[in-house]
Order: sequence, then C-alpha cells, then structure tokens
Amino acid sequence: MSSATLELAQQLIRRRSVTPDDAGCQEILGRRLEPLGFSLENVRCGEVSNLWARRGNAGPVLCFAGHTDVVPAGPREQWLSDPFEADLREGKLYGRGAADMKSSIAAFVCAAEEFVAAHPQHQGSIVLLLTSDEEGAAVDGTARVVEKLKARGELLDYCIVGEPTSVDKLGDMIKNGRRGSLSGKLVIKGVQGHVAYPHLAKNPVHLAAPALAELAAAKWDNGNAYFPATTWQISNIHGGTGATNVIPGSMEVQFNFRYSTASKPEDLQSRVHAILDRHGLDYALDWLHAAAPFLTPEGELVGAARAAVHAVTGIETALSTTGGTSDGRFIIDICPQVVELGPVNATIHQLNEHIEIDALDALKSIYRQVLERLLLPA
Repeated sequence: MSSATLELAQQLIRRRSVTPDDAGCQEILGRRLEPLGFSLENVRCGEVSNLWARRGNAGPVLCFAGHTDVVPAGPREQWLSDPFEADLREGKLYGRGAADMKSSIAAFVCAAEEFVAAHPQHQGSIVLLLTSDEEGAAVDGTARVVEKLKARGELLDYCIVGEPTSVDKLGDMIKNGRRGSLSGKLVIKGVQGHVAYPHLAKNPVHLAAPALAELAAAKWDNGNAYFPATTWQISNIHGGTGATNVIPGSMEVQFNFRYSTASKPEDLQSRVHAILDRHGLDYALDWLHAAAPFLTPEGELVGAARAAVHAVTGIETALSTTGGTSDGRFIIDICPQVVELGPVNATIHQLNEHIEIDALDALKSIYRQVLERLLLPA
C-alpha cells in the first residue's frame, strides 16, 4: 500500500498549515527538490511563505503550481480521525488537505524525482511555484511571486495547477480556464420615515426592486465554446433598522458577476450603471474586480494533459471552465498555457476530506507523463 507519493502526502498533511501558515511544508519539499538540482528561492511576504524552485535555465519551462495552506478543519469531534493525522482507512487517505491539495503537491515532487532520475539531461526547465496564501486572502502568495518573476522577465511556457478538478474519477475533468469575478456593493438611497406616513418618506427597497429585477433578468452574453453565459447574482441584501414601523433610509445590495471571455468587466459595469440610471435611482456603487477570466484552448499543454490522463487511466477527459477562481488567474499573466488537473473534489473543504490511495500514484504518473511529453525530444 505504501509508496513515496503516499508517504510524502502524509508528511504534508501532518503539518497544520492552516492558511496562511505553511507550517514547514515548503521546507520538506525543498529538501526533496534540492538534491535533484533545483535552485530554491524563498519569497516571504508578511505571514505568507512562497517557494520558487527551478531546475534548468532553458525553455520550454513547465511549472507545477499549488498551495500548501489548507482551510480550517472544523470540529474535531465530527471527524472520524484527527484531520492532521493522515489516517489510512478502507483504501482512502483522510486528512485536511488530502484532496485540496497536498496530494497533488506530493505527486508533483515524486513525478519530478522519477523524471529527473530517468532523464537527467532533459530539455527545458521544471519549476514548482508553491504558496501558503491560496485559501486565504490570496494577496501575498502566487500574485506576489508572479509580480517578481514578471519584473525580471522570467516567463513560463506551460503550467499545471494541482487543484482538485476531477468529479467522479481521477482525470475525468481538466479545467482549461476559469470565469472572471466582478463584485459590486450597491447602496440605494431613500428617505427614512414612519410606515404610517409613506408620503413623507422614500422607500429604497421599493425604488430598487424594478431595477434589481431587470438586472436579474438581463442576458449579459451568450458565452462561447468554452464558457457558459455570464451570470449576475445577488449575494447579500440589507435594509432597515430592525423595527417594523420604520421605512429604511437606505438599502445595501452586494452582487457578483461570474463572467466569461465573451464579456469585458468595463462593459458589464457600464450596463449596470445604465440600468440603475434609467430607473432614476439615487445610489452609490463600489466595484471589486477579483479575477479576470482565462482560457487555454486546445494546444500543446491541453493535448499533453489529455494524452497523459488517457495513458494512465483510460479516461477521455473533459475540458471545463466551471467552478470558482484559482491561482491560475495570476499565473496566466506570465504563462500562455495554464490548466488545472488534480484529484476528485467531492470532499474538499468538508469534514473527513479524503482521497483514494490508488489515486496518488496514478496522479504522479499523469504528471510524469506530461513532463515526458513536453520536455523530451519528439
């Protein structure tokens, strides 16, 4: 049952690296990578640990990217075993980070070890980009490292982010892009008053309702071959004092766009303002653009990843751009081809998070095959 990939995954899970604390994970990984000829660069930003490890100085450059931080485990008594014990039970590895994403990182490193041992004179360069700030604010992690690399002109050709993308079986889905995220905090202004004297007040809830209905019903775009249509959703709404006899003086609405490459954020903003203005509302609107969409169409990386999955698992993998955001949104700034490929995501962030033990070496083999397809002579 035991393997190098399993043992390394267990080592990492036993480190209580709740974001943004790396808890020594990157030190463990550095000790494995340095004897392989990787140069190590530790980029510390506040409480966040980042590791940039590179073997080789030539192109093409293939990067494995991931995060050593995990979300809090939740109530210990609701876990079948200690979430940081890395327990093995009924063919599964349990623990916080087992699926998201310490198993992927272990598979990265073990794939690199096998590949370098078999092909010490391989073409190009292998890179690992690891952060302890993905599950948290995501400000001082991968984004900072990318800024540093960009400033010195260091670019990547291919990047695999080890996010858990599989749905039912390992390799059944690869993310070749993600939607953008654009949020707004809208304050509709009215005039507070007594509910018995509505003519002396202006109810912002009543005033805003037609505009909100129009925003909810709007068709923002049709999507494209890779992305579904852009969506607009209200996430929070608040108005009033808590009393039943007071018309509120203002109402706050928080909303979010998950948008595709078929739309630009400035166009979405412009359309929202046009709807609000057409309804004659007195409002203030603050925007937060958290992530731009990215897309890697069919090409060398997608082809190598799909071929590797099929060779190891026999599965014809599907491409998808669904789900939330990932650090791929930062890496795309220095890398034209980015995909996400990792284990089954059914238990991520849940109690009793786990991964099938057999999937660990299979994932390692997939990553090794990608290395062979992209960094060995044709």
